[in-house]
Amino acid sequence: MKFEDYRLSKEVKRNLYDMAFRRPTDIQFKCIPHIQRGEDLLAIAQTGTGKTAAFAIPIIDKIQQIKYKAFEKGSLIRAIVMAPTRELAQQITQVFNQIGKHTKVKALCVYGGVEQDHQINKLLEGMDIIVSTPGRLFDLVSQGYLKLNKVEILVLDEADHMLDLGFAKDIDDLVNKIPGRRQTLFFSATISKKIKQQAYKMVSSAAIRIQISPKDPVSKNVDHQIVFVEMDDKRFFLQRLINENEDLKFLVFVRTKVRAERVKSALGRMDIDTLTLHGDVEQSERETNLQAFRTSACKILIATDVSARGIDIEGVDYVINYDIPEVPENYVHRVGRTGRGRAKGKAISFCAKSEKELVETIEEYTTVPITRATVTKAEYANTIELAEDGKDNWKALMELKVKKPKKKRK
Repeated sequence: MKFEDYRLSKEVKRNLYDMAFRRPTDIQFKCIPHIQRGEDLLAIAQTGTGKTAAFAIPIIDKIQQIKYKAFEKGSLIRAIVMAPTRELAQQITQVFNQIGKHTKVKALCVYGGVEQDHQINKLLEGMDIIVSTPGRLFDLVSQGYLKLNKVEILVLDEADHMLDLGFAKDIDDLVNKIPGRRQTLFFSATISKKIKQQAYKMVSSAAIRIQISPKDPVSKNVDHQIVFVEMDDKRFFLQRLINENEDLKFLVFVRTKVRAERVKSALGRMDIDTLTLHGDVEQSERETNLQAFRTSACKILIATDVSARGIDIEGVDYVINYDIPEVPENYVHRVGRTGRGRAKGKAISFCAKSEKELVETIEEYTTVPITRATVTKAEYANTIELAEDGKDNWKALMELKVKKPKKKRK
C-alpha cells in the first residue's frame, strides 16, 4: 500500500511525497489506521523504524480536518507530545512541521536549558501541537501559560527513557491535567514490567498493542560486531577505523561526559577533528554541534547515552561503542542510530576484558549472539604501530578536568 492510497488530505500527501515517503514502514502501516480511528495505542518498535511519522501523519491530518470543519481562526492545543530529551523533542517537531507544511496546523517545541520567554511568546501566538520535555511542560502548565483542557491526543515517545530519567511523577501530574476522554499513544523501543505498568495506567482497556520484531530488538539493517581490545588501546583502533573511512560519518558512544572529552582530546592529538554531546555542553553549542554533524561539516560526534538518545540523523555510517553500555537497552538504542529507515549501517563495539560480562548481559537481553570480529595478533600489533599518538601522552589526558556548569532542568 502506498501513502497516496491512504485517506489523507492532499496537502499531507503532497508533503509526504516531497519527503520521499512513498510506502509506510511496518510500524506506520500498523499504527496509522488505529490512530485515525481514535483508538489508544501501545506500540513497541525498534529505534529507526519510523515511529515519529507513524503518529505525526495521522495527528496532523486529524487536526487539519477539525480546523477546516470548524472554520477556526485561532488555535487550540489539541495534541501534546512528550519526549525525554531536547534533541528528540526538536526532531519530532521538525517532522511535524514537514508533514504539516501547507496546512493550518502549527507545532511548537518547548524544552528546558534555555530561557522560556521566547517559548511563551510563541505559545501566545496560538499553537495546535506542543512537543516538549516533561520538566519544561510541567513548568509552563504550573505558571498558567499552557492550558491543557482542550487536549484530545497525548503521545509519549521513548517512554522507557523518560521513566529511566525519573520523569514518572511529572508525567502522572501532567496526565491528571488533561481531559480523561482523550486518545493516548504510548511509544517505546523496549518493553519491561515498569513500562507496562505506566502504559496501562494511561491507555484504555481497549488499547491496541503493536509490537514489531520483538525477538531481536536490533534492526536487521544494522551489521553489529564486537572486537576485543584492551582499554588503553581502544583509541588506536578508533583512529584506524576513522582514517580508513575518511568519507564516512561516525557516532562514538562513551560512558561519561569526562570520558567524552578525553577521547576528543586523544583524537585531536591525532589530528582528527571531533565534536562532543553530553550534559555539560551548553544548549547553543549542542545545537551547533548537532547541525555540524548533520551536515557533515564534522563527521565524528562523541556522545553519552543520555544526550544522544533519540537522535535521528541521516547518514550515520558507523556507530562505535567505545565503552560497552552498562544497561542492555542502551546498546539497542546506540546501534539504532545507524541503519535507520531502509538504510544500512554498521556498529562496532570495543570490548575490554573488564567489559565481557556486560556483553553477556546484552546478549541475554537481545537473545541473539553478537558477531565476534577476528583480529589477529599481527593486525593488533600493526594497529598500535601505525598510531600517531604515543601511549605516554594518554597518561596526561587522564588528568583532564571538565568544568561542570550548574544543572538545568529539562
